[in-house]
Amino acid sequence: MIRNQQALRNVVRRYATATGPQARASVPNYELFNQRLTKARSTILENKPLTLAQKILYAHLHDVSSMTSAPVPGESYLKLSPDRVAMQDASAQMAILQFMLSGMKQTAVPTSIHCDHLVEAYEGADLDVARSWQTSREIYEFLQAASQRYGIAFWRPGSGIIHQLVLENYAAPGTLMLGTDSHTPNAGGLGMLAIGVGGADAVDAMADIPWELKAPRVLGVQLRGKLHEWGNPKDVILALAGKLTVRGGTGSIIEYFGDGVNSLSCTGMATICNMGAEVGATTSVFPYTPSMARYLAATQRAAIATAADAQQASYLSADAQVAADPAKYYDEVIDIDLSTLEPGYNGPFTPDLYTPRSKMSDTVKTEGWSDKVSAALIGSCTNSSYQDLSRAASLARQASARGLRVAEGTEFLVSPGSEQIRATMERDGIQEAFEAIGAKVLANACGPCIGQWNRDENPVVKNKETNSIVSSFNRNFRARNDGNPNTMNFLTSPEMVLGAALGGRLSFNPMTDSLVDAKGQSFKLEPPSGDELPTRGYATGRTEYEPLLDHQPSKPIPISPSSTRLQTLEAFVPWNGQEFSNTRVLVTVQGKCTTDHISAAGKWLKYKGHLENLARNTLIGAANAALDGQVNTVRNAISGLEPSVGSIPDVAMSYKQAGVPWLVIADYNYGEGSAREHAAMQPRFLGCNMVIARSFARIHETNLKKQGVLPLVFARPDEDYFIFAKDPHELVVSTHGVVGLNENTPTVQVTVERVQNGKVVETHNIECVHTMSADQIGWFKAGSALNLIASQQKAAH
Repeated sequence: MIRNQQALRNVVRRYATATGPQARASVPNYELFNQRLTKARSTILENKPLTLAQKILYAHLHDVSSMTSAPVPGESYLKLSPDRVAMQDASAQMAILQFMLSGMKQTAVPTSIHCDHLVEAYEGADLDVARSWQTSREIYEFLQAASQRYGIAFWRPGSGIIHQLVLENYAAPGTLMLGTDSHTPNAGGLGMLAIGVGGADAVDAMADIPWELKAPRVLGVQLRGKLHEWGNPKDVILALAGKLTVRGGTGSIIEYFGDGVNSLSCTGMATICNMGAEVGATTSVFPYTPSMARYLAATQRAAIATAADAQQASYLSADAQVAADPAKYYDEVIDIDLSTLEPGYNGPFTPDLYTPRSKMSDTVKTEGWSDKVSAALIGSCTNSSYQDLSRAASLARQASARGLRVAEGTEFLVSPGSEQIRATMERDGIQEAFEAIGAKVLANACGPCIGQWNRDENPVVKNKETNSIVSSFNRNFRARNDGNPNTMNFLTSPEMVLGAALGGRLSFNPMTDSLVDAKGQSFKLEPPSGDELPTRGYATGRTEYEPLLDHQPSKPIPISPSSTRLQTLEAFVPWNGQEFSNTRVLVTVQGKCTTDHISAAGKWLKYKGHLENLARNTLIGAANAALDGQVNTVRNAISGLEPSVGSIPDVAMSYKQAGVPWLVIADYNYGEGSAREHAAMQPRFLGCNMVIARSFARIHETNLKKQGVLPLVFARPDEDYFIFAKDPHELVVSTHGVVGLNENTPTVQVTVERVQNGKVVETHNIECVHTMSADQIGWFKAGSALNLIASQQKAAH
C-alpha cells in the first residue's frame, strides 16, 4: 500500500542519504545493513555462513521478522527495500507515466534519469546531441519536468550512458539498486547489487513498496592468476558466456571470488558484471577490493571508501567458511585461470557463441563468415573506461607512428561512456590518438550499441549486404546495431577491436600477425599498455552536462493530447474472475525471441512513451514456427477478419477490435535481452492474456506478471510445444486452474482444441506451471500491478 507522508519521512530516515535529487551518493548506512543482517542470521538463517550476494540481499530484507524460515532459492520470494533507482530515457518514459498514477509527491528513494538512448550516432558528438534535442525535445522536457516535480536527478543528453554515470556517481559497495535497463549489473564492479528491472518494478521502489524477487541461486566464479599483457577483463565474461550460454545464469547471481579478483581494476570488474546480463543472470557482483577504493577516491567519493574499508571483512565479502570451501556454499562453481585466458570473439547474432582468438582465423573460413571488417566500434557502457581507452590508444599511437590509419573500407567509431571520460580522453591525448588513425568520436551516449546508428547511406545497409563489424559492446542480436539482418557483430575487447580496425579483417590476429606501414615495411604491434586511472585525475568536463538538481513539487508535467510521442496511460481491464476460454493462438514463436524481437528499438525508440503507437511493432521480429520461420507473418484465425494473412501486430489488432483474446506460444528463454517492459505492455494492450513458453528470461517473465499477463511454462516443454507448431490459427485454448490460482498450487491445465470447418477434430490436455507469488496473483486479478497500487492508494484515502 502507498504510504502517507509520515511514512515517507520514516523512509528518509532508513538511509544515510535523504531522498531528493543527488549529484552523487552519500555514505551508505552500513550500521543499518549490519543490524538487518545480524537479525536475519540469528533467526531464519541459523547463523549459517553466507556468500557476499546473500549478505547484501538479507541486509535489504524489508521485514525479516515476518519470515519464519530461510528462503529457498528458486522457490521463495524475497521482499526487499532497494536503496536507489536509476532509469534511462527510453524506459523512464513509461515508468514516469506509471509513477504519476501512484499519488506520491516525490520518490521514496534517491532516483536518477539519464538521457542516453535517444541520441542517434551520425555526424559526431556535439552535432548528434544537438539533433537529438530537435527530434526528442518533447521527451526531454517531459522527463526534466517530471524529475523536477518528483525530486529526481536529471542527466541531460550528452552527459553520458546510465551505467557509466552510475559507476562514477551513485554506485556504493553493499547497496541495492534497481535500474530500468538490463545492463544495470555494471555497478557490481563496485560491489553493489544492481539489478535490471522493468519500469513497474522501479515504480515499486520509488513508491516505497517492497520489491519482490525470487530468491536466487548463487553461482560462484573463481578467478585465479592474472591476465596476460593482451588480456582484458572482457575476456572473462566472453569465455563465461560461452560456458553458460544465454540461459545458464537464469535465476542466479554470479559472484566472483579468488586470488585473481585483486588483480582487476574496478572498471574492469564492471565490464564483467555488465555483460552478465547476456547469460540471464539476475545480477553479478565482486567483493570489495583496493581497486574499488582507488576508484571511489578518484571519483570524489573517498568518504564511501573509508566507510567501506571498515566493512570489507564483515559485510563486503563472503564469509571465511565460504572462501575456504566454495563448493559447499555456492550452488555451482566455475573456475577460470586468468593467466591462460585468451582474448575472445563472441558472435555473430548471439552473445554466447565464443571463439578464442587463436581459433578465430580458421573459424572464419569454416563458418563462411565475412572476413572483411566494415566497422570497428569501441566504447559504450561496457568498455569505455579510462583504462580501456588508454590501452586501445597505445595501439593507435603505434600505428600512427608508422604512418598507418584504419584499413580501407573500415569505419572506426568511439563512444565515450560519459562527459568525464570524454573530457579526460581529450585532455590526455587519447582522442587525438584515435583521430590520427581515422576515428570519429561519437556522443556520450549509447548510439550504435542499441541501434541508434544512422548507417543508412552505407551500401552494406542500403543493400542489406552480408558484412562483419567488431565491437566492444555487450549485445549482438540480429539487426540490432544498424537494422541490417545480415550485419554480423562480433563482441570482443577494445584492444582486439583496435586490431581489427587496423587489419581490416576478422582473421587478422593483432598478437601475432604483421601490418605493413606507410613505407612498405612489415611490423608487429607491441602489447597494449595503459593506466587504471588517470594520473592527473579525471577532468570535470562541460558544466552543461552536470545533473539538474532542482526539486519543484508543483512543477507541471507537459503531455499534449495530440502528441505522437507521449500518451497518458489508461488502466488495463481487471481479470473477470473466470477461466480463459476461446483464446486464439496468435503465433507460435520459433527459436530465439528477445525483447528486441518483441518490441524493437532503433527507429521505434521515439514511441517509448506512447503505448498505442509503439504497439504497432509488437513481435515484428518473431519467427513463426508454423510458416517455416517466416518473420512477422501469421494467419488470421477468424473468418472474415482482415488481414487473413498479415503482420503480427495487424492481426493482433484485428483480434482486439473483434474482442477475441489471444496468446503467444514461445520457445526457450523467451524475452531474453533488455529490461524493456514495453515487450509485456504491448501484447497486453493488444489483447494478449497468456504466454506459454518452454522457458522465460527472468526480467520479461516478471514484466508480464506486472502487466496482468499470465506467464505459463510447459510441464513437458520438449513435447507439448510442438502441438502448437502446426497451423496454430486453428487452435482454440481454454484453461482450468486460473480460477483459484494459488502460489501453493503451481499447475494450470490447458485444453487445446483444433477446429476445422467449425468442428473440433482433435483435443489435447496440457499441463502448465506458473511461478506466481501471492502478491503477483494480486496483480493479475487487478489487471496489473499498477491497478493494484492505484486501488490501494484510493482505499488509503
